[in-house]
Amino acid sequence: MSVSPGFRDYVLEQLGRVVPGVTGRAMFGGLGIYSDGRIFALVDDDVLYLKVDDATRADFEAAGMGPFRPFGPEGEVMQYWQLPEGILDDAEALAPWATKAIAVAVRARRRRS
Repeated sequence: MSVSPGFRDYVLEQLGRVVPGVTGRAMFGGLGIYSDGRIFALVDDDVLYLKVDDATRADFEAAGMGPFRPFGPEGEVMQYWQLPEGILDDAEALAPWATKAIAVAVRARRRRS
């Protein structure tokens, strides 16, 4: 995983416009993005991925996006999918995507409890 400092700052700035208290933590060379202590997004190779579950995956599929695969195209699929092009640049468009990803993180935490 890797993320350039400029993209890291840009992602946190854009998400900070629509999600209060967004923080980022370095993880394995990439970036984990949190809201209220819950991870809801990842950045790898300057690509933003949002947390998904069965309730939200179809939105990403409909937009033609794919999952995060940290070990290459044939590797494990994680529950994070790439944000569609252009969404990150538009706070109004970004808000519902980020809100849904945070809701997925909340549901995931409840299931583990």
